[in-house]
Amino acid sequence: MPDVIIIGGGPAGTTAAIYTARANFNTTIIYKNYGALENAELVGNFYGFSKISGKSLFEKGLIQARMNGAKTIAGEVVGLRKKDDCLIVETENASYESKTALLATGANRDTPKITGIAETEGRGISYCAICDGFFYRGKEVAVLGSGAYALHEVEDLLPLASKITLLTNGEEPSVNFPDSVFIRKDKILEIKNEKSKILIPGLNEQKKLKSVIFETGEELPLSGLFVAVGIAGGTELARKIGAAVDSAGSVIADSEMRTSVPGLWAAGDSVGGLKQIVKASHEGAIAGINIAKFLRG
Repeated sequence: MPDVIIIGGGPAGTTAAIYTARANFNTTIIYKNYGALENAELVGNFYGFSKISGKSLFEKGLIQARMNGAKTIAGEVVGLRKKDDCLIVETENASYESKTALLATGANRDTPKITGIAETEGRGISYCAICDGFFYRGKEVAVLGSGAYALHEVEDLLPLASKITLLTNGEEPSVNFPDSVFIRKDKILEIKNEKSKILIPGLNEQKKLKSVIFETGEELPLSGLFVAVGIAGGTELARKIGAAVDSAGSVIADSEMRTSVPGLWAAGDSVGGLKQIVKASHEGAIAGINIAKFLRG
């Protein structure tokens, strides 16, 4: 069992891995892709490199982490939960148990820009099936997405919902979904809401989810819609395990990069602030040092 699992292979994750591995702790990095560095054609403001592509910098970081003893696994993390005193990190193909974990996934970039979705967040719109699925027992719900992350949400909802519809919003599903799941590939025009009967003090008007309107003009009534677009980012994974997230969607971490969940740290773009490589590496170093201190007891 690893002493620490680092979710994300960018500057924050690999820097933390170097520190924990050099402290002689069993360290595993799980990463899906290049993240924000994939689109960085030229990086010229990071120490030691006059010019380097984002992809090359990412690859060199992983090589450096391996040279210091860290293990790397290419895979998509779709779930994060606690079990007794350990953390369970779930990928599309396997589950890994660890004493500690670090969220270093970068900033979330897959929030769908669909009219009406923001107004009903928390009142019919959810980003965590394992957190909120209980409230939709015996009801008709939908999952918005088309990949492994969406499949993971579907699987959490199967024992609870009376009917599940997968909404791909024009995308082709990239994984196989259970036969019991209805699949709609139509593009979504908007999320329709209605006035909620449950009023929250201090707010003038609350709305709850009513239905999804497709570009075809068809309307799909729903009790709940679970958003699982693209790859699960730090915010979604934090929510799954109950870690605090601020109103901007950034994971809340203290000066030692600890989250509100014991054994879980966060660093880099996932905690907000300046989106620069040097800042991510700085926070990765802080997280790695403090994870090592924690593991030493």
